[in-house]
Amino acid sequence: MQQSALPPVANPDPDAANRQWRQSLLLRVLTAIVAIPVVLIMLWFGGWATFAVLLILLGGASYELHRMLTREGKRPISLFSLALSITFLLAAILPTWRTLLVEGGISLLLLLSFTWLLVIRKTLDGSLVDWALTMVIPFYIGWPLSFFLLLRGNQIGFSTGFWWALVVLVGVWTFDSAAFFTGRFLGRHKLATLVSPGKTWEGVIGGIIGGIIATLLTTRPLNLPFYHAIILGILISIAAQIGDLAESLIKRQTHVKDSSHLFPGHGGVLDRIDSQLFAVIVAYLYISWLLPNMLS
Repeated sequence: MQQSALPPVANPDPDAANRQWRQSLLLRVLTAIVAIPVVLIMLWFGGWATFAVLLILLGGASYELHRMLTREGKRPISLFSLALSITFLLAAILPTWRTLLVEGGISLLLLLSFTWLLVIRKTLDGSLVDWALTMVIPFYIGWPLSFFLLLRGNQIGFSTGFWWALVVLVGVWTFDSAAFFTGRFLGRHKLATLVSPGKTWEGVIGGIIGGIIATLLTTRPLNLPFYHAIILGILISIAAQIGDLAESLIKRQTHVKDSSHLFPGHGGVLDRIDSQLFAVIVAYLYISWLLPNMLS
């Protein structure tokens, strides 16, 4: 008996894909036009103004991550995690209290989280995973954000701290944009197919070149030797890529495309700061270890 023919498989419409890409790009540009001036104003004031903006970002990112995890059946004690993250920010802006706040905050979270799970929680199913998530979330979000305060300092205006913070932000933005366009037009070899199939090695290389150029330009007011600027540009770019892939791993495991839809074309708060989280740590450690006299 003759078998009926299978229906033809529709080929993807390249024109539709290009239109979608252009629309996404337009949304990204418009969102950046609104967001970048706000970030620059925050950087100019420094100190508690920077603290306030970081606190808002911390709250948004923590809420998004909480929603992502709870949808997968995880139940971390997110308020405890948020409390330690805020403690990290306070420790960065109150240097005389830093050691006490960091040691006390971590110790209290360790004790209180286990006490909560053992005394308050009705079932032990998944308790160990939830405890581990409770402990790690502040170190993923709050701890890196605190380094922006350490880097920026309290001086108002175009201080050394202003320029260092700008180096990190512009370095990551440029890396992201250069990787986006290079990967789009030249990408052939996949970088991490299991985590982020769209990323390519060509995109990473293009992003690193863009990051180096951005760092060379933004460090000029600091009179930073060019070789330090090149090394810092490479480190910021690599850390930014790892940060992006780290969040992609979280999104893969929680089965979401974006952490939220707060920023058109950009996703949520966590989607916007994922690369910055790792880049600022690397930048601060490099500067504090090798260029301590250049910190504000």
